[in-house]
Amino acid sequence: MSSKAPIILAIDTSDLELAKSWISHTSEYVSVFKLGLEFFLNFGPDGVRAIKENSEAKIFLDLKLHDIPNTVAHAAESAASLDPMFLTVHASGGSAMISAAVQAAERTHITAVTILTSMSEADVASVGYKNNALISATDLATLAVESGARAIVCSPLETSTIRSAVGDQTIIITPGVRPLSMTGKDDQTRTMTPSAAIAAGANYVVIGRPITSAWDPTGVEIGRRAREISAEILNS
Repeated sequence: MSSKAPIILAIDTSDLELAKSWISHTSEYVSVFKLGLEFFLNFGPDGVRAIKENSEAKIFLDLKLHDIPNTVAHAAESAASLDPMFLTVHASGGSAMISAAVQAAERTHITAVTILTSMSEADVASVGYKNNALISATDLATLAVESGARAIVCSPLETSTIRSAVGDQTIIITPGVRPLSMTGKDDQTRTMTPSAAIAAGANYVVIGRPITSAWDPTGVEIGRRAREISAEILNS
């Protein structure tokens, strides 16, 4: 059986060599690597290429595109040239924007972000959503899939309901997970354990600091932490 778990490891660092090391020492246990705004604003497309040239890593390019459809289409086309497995857009950008991204990046899984897991129910209300996080995220997920998105990002607490709404073909990715061995939520508010999120219907879970905080120059500890969390998921 493969030792890789359905983990997307968040590579949140402004050090390109460190990013390469994290990937090198965890790739035996991690399925996909997430390159977000911090990484992309530091290193741009060349940084993504450097990661891909030095590994066989599958890339989740987490740019959360959100603009008028024409702008997002051009941005998605440019991003697609880097051959990411996933590229994120904000579902709240609407149907036309999502469709434009899908048409511009046909080989990429356009991935619609519903409501950030850092947001509490009070936050959701304060920015103007008329319904609670569960209903709002489910509505956004449904709209995104109907507009051609192939994957959804949502809180693990909304995963089961969204899975029922979008069916089995849509990939669901959940950040806001915390392994059993970890305490504290960092800046995540609506959280769950990785195993529980998978059981609720997620295809992948996004994990960052619970793994990367174990880094040491030998790479031994980060590899051990990735192996432990992978086993926690695969053996549950």
